[in-house]
Amino acid sequence: MGQSPSPQQSPSPQIPVVVLAGFLGSGKTTLLNHLLHRSGGSRIGAIVNDFGAIEIDAMAVAGALGDSTVSLGNGCLCCAVDASELDQYLDRLVQPSLGIDVVVIEASGLAEPQELVRMLLASENPRVVYGGLVEVVDGAEFDDTRARHPEIDRHLALADLVVVNKLDRAADGERVLGLVRSLTDRAAVVPATYGRIDPEFLFDCRPSEERIGQLSFDDLHFHDDDAGDHGGHLHTGYDSLAFTSELPLEPRRLMEFLDSRPEGLYRIKGYVDFGPYDPRNRYAVHAVGRFLRFYPEPWVPADTRLTQLVLIGADIDTDALAKQLDACKNDAPHADEHGMWGVLRYVRDPEGDPEDDPEDEPGVADEPSV
Repeated sequence: MGQSPSPQQSPSPQIPVVVLAGFLGSGKTTLLNHLLHRSGGSRIGAIVNDFGAIEIDAMAVAGALGDSTVSLGNGCLCCAVDASELDQYLDRLVQPSLGIDVVVIEASGLAEPQELVRMLLASENPRVVYGGLVEVVDGAEFDDTRARHPEIDRHLALADLVVVNKLDRAADGERVLGLVRSLTDRAAVVPATYGRIDPEFLFDCRPSEERIGQLSFDDLHFHDDDAGDHGGHLHTGYDSLAFTSELPLEPRRLMEFLDSRPEGLYRIKGYVDFGPYDPRNRYAVHAVGRFLRFYPEPWVPADTRLTQLVLIGADIDTDALAKQLDACKNDAPHADEHGMWGVLRYVRDPEGDPEDDPEDEPGVADEPSV
């Protein structure tokens, strides 16, 4: 596999904020626990929308839940928060001094996830980027859940990733997976038991060796029964492709590729060299489900000018995707003056009106219609 772009190269690294939603009993807290225990050295800020029946054993390690914020040994922060206070807590969590790598918002089992997504898309915090809506469903009780909560169909249509949990208890797991897939809009659908999905599906895991002087959940729980399951279970739910090109990419062809990206392609991350179309900048690309955004960054003189992309999805044809990306390569020495228009549509305007609806913001096209 090609070398993944290093986040340290970015002059203003942004912290992905993932919304974790699902009805009561679906397994959201179990999944969040799993992420906290298997963060791979990454520092997670967790915002919990409703403490009602929350029992996060990570919190038990830290102590009592009396305060709205607890600081854990590995740098995780868990906040009890009302949706109206979201910006306040995000501002606190993404301070560079905290070293947070990702924020996970666990929504209340009765919350409308699109409201949280809308607030994230409208956030003016330059260090925050929308990291996707993850909907967790109970595979064993899915039919009953739909009967009690018909709005779940709408939630699934908005999701970027759907985790079908407890699938081992379902009478006909394949039927449930097929039904869930029919209700999504290009979301990756991942089967799971006990909320175990690979954290790399949601964020970049830092190597454990980078943690210096920290007591982590990996250290505390190295003897867990699932410690040896990483290769056998966690990675089986998705495929990944690393793409590197020494030739620049042609922006129109790349946009055609991105506009037609297949169902199940959940994440695209990395850097694009558009060559003569913008010789001064490389473009960081961040796509989650239907969400897409580019971030121009000045080339550093010492940089080797490469396109480096990582694609992650469920049941995707990596060979076909590699061929499609190969077809985007461009060795022409000159640029069409209108060629970048499609890309620039997805570059956020820093002068944009903060009161604008995010759906109408020019740089936020193709986001969830929340």
